[in-house]
Amino acid sequence: MDYALLEQQVRELLRGEPDHLANAANFAAFLYQEIPDLNWAGFYYADPSGELVLGPFQGRPACARLPGGRGVCGAALTSRSVIVIDDVGAFADHIVCDAASRSELAVPLEADGEAYGVFDLDSPRLARFGAGDRDGIVRLVKAFTESVAPPAWR
Repeated sequence: MDYALLEQQVRELLRGEPDHLANAANFAAFLYQEIPDLNWAGFYYADPSGELVLGPFQGRPACARLPGGRGVCGAALTSRSVIVIDDVGAFADHIVCDAASRSELAVPLEADGEAYGVFDLDSPRLARFGAGDRDGIVRLVKAFTESVAPPAWR
């Protein structure tokens, strides 16, 4: 994958649009189309109760709410670190939204020193996300958070 090219395209896609929701929808759609072997790409946002609420995504229908701190997305948000799971079946706290998902990558979204959500990718392939993918996707999420103001409801 040419993540440098994808980053340029993401920045152009988001340039000049102030609406977080519109940009999040386009970002999820773009990555879903451009990165092979995905079955889900999308956002979860933390609500005041600590739960993660489904945001814009591409793929099969997903869990509308994830319990705070639970699952791969909850672990990424709570730890404020990127989580890569080669085999979700071996991750004890995995929350199954799509039984076809075999591997997952979750990147926390941060602004003003606070984590406010997670961008999540799922793949039907075991160990889909290598070190190059991890670094490239983190770079793309950074381009998103640098180009888009956090949601107003944060």
